[in-house]
Amino acid sequence: MSTLTQSAQEEQVVVFQLMEQIYGIDINSVFEIIRMESITKIPRTPHFVEGVINLRGRIIPVIDLTNRFGLGVSERTQASRIIIVEVSEQKIGMIVDSVQEVLRIPVSSIEPPPPVVNGIDAAYLRGIAILEARLVILLDQNRVLMEDEKEQLIQADFLGN
Repeated sequence: MSTLTQSAQEEQVVVFQLMEQIYGIDINSVFEIIRMESITKIPRTPHFVEGVINLRGRIIPVIDLTNRFGLGVSERTQASRIIIVEVSEQKIGMIVDSVQEVLRIPVSSIEPPPPVVNGIDAAYLRGIAILEARLVILLDQNRVLMEDEKEQLIQADFLGN
């Protein structure tokens, strides 16, 4: 099978963990994965913004995905990471409990999400990959923030640069 045909039939995702659940996000949207670092709190930011970091001279807003999805508060550990992703042509950081691997998932194993998965609204999801020993919940990075929330970040000048 040619590489082009094979790549059209599978997706590459970065697999990470949030509160004992396994998630994946399209590798093409991932700009960088960094270790946890000091996050600067900014007054009067939208509730879903943990703060900002300086990534090589660029200010990046950071959100905690467990908090964003209403899953509670996750403990920061040595394994915690910030995944920098492109959302609507802008970069944001997403705090996750750990990054596990990059995985090739056959498109045929991806099912549409049910209306609610582990308390997370299906609006954030692209689907669920059914693999041999586990399920991987696939996030839609462009829906992690709703349009009005993206607008709040633009108004706060986080996504304006």
